[in-house]
Amino acid sequence: MNIAKNWKDYKIIDMADGQKLEKWGDVILSRPDPQIIWKERTYPQRWKEANATYHRSKTGGGLWEYNKKTPSQWKIKYKELTFNIKPMGFKHTGLFPEQAVNWDWMMQKIRDEKRDIKVLNLFAYTGGATVACGAAGASVCHVDSSKGMVAWAKENVIVSGLDKKPIRYIVDDVVKFVNREIRRGNKYDAIIMDPPSYGRGANGEVWQFENNIYELLELCTKVMSEKPLFVLINSYTTGISSKSLENILNLTIGKKYKGNITSGEVGLPMENSKLVLPCGIYGRWEKN
Repeated sequence: MNIAKNWKDYKIIDMADGQKLEKWGDVILSRPDPQIIWKERTYPQRWKEANATYHRSKTGGGLWEYNKKTPSQWKIKYKELTFNIKPMGFKHTGLFPEQAVNWDWMMQKIRDEKRDIKVLNLFAYTGGATVACGAAGASVCHVDSSKGMVAWAKENVIVSGLDKKPIRYIVDDVVKFVNREIRRGNKYDAIIMDPPSYGRGANGEVWQFENNIYELLELCTKVMSEKPLFVLINSYTTGISSKSLENILNLTIGKKYKGNITSGEVGLPMENSKLVLPCGIYGRWEKN
């Protein structure tokens, strides 16, 4: 497992009974996580420090209970990257801190290459990977079907001081956009994707991970440059193994380009503990 150990502005304080107690800068949140199936709290008294707790509803969704004054948004840093954090209606904060392991990997790849790198970031959400790749010197095409998430990504780029960097923002269905890029003849040296388990495009197009990921990767082989650098898939879809991501990379990207294909889990450590929270999987293709 690749563990995101290098955070200073984020940490897990405790985990128990389906909830994680996290510190985001100066704000402490308690949020649900399905991987936390044990009952015992390691630091019971610390839970009283939470600014807000997210409670799931049995009928779906949920709500935040605010115990202390909590800002509507605030900033945290990861190395030279800065992100706006905002508690959202469905438990999220706009950032997945475990992805720092992938940001580090991508940034190193881009910086080591010592040439101009064009990155295509699909299902790009609030732009964690966009900010990382932009900071490393790449040009980025950021694609997401949600206008609100793309606007948030722009905020993260600006607060990271990268607003003068060559970053394009596209609000569109990912599959439709890639098909158009194929017709235009546009090519990319690196492709990142963080597809949802289920979602809808800008015009109601249905996305389902198991049914659509293979087709999307096949399409992506047609927008890759002659000297591609890497392809990264992230997934939080329940029941999908990291080995499955490795298999589809072998059957798509690996058929056309020689390189190294790996897969695994990402996770977050709990402070002062041996416990690690599993937080999703990845598959990577990278040039030899």
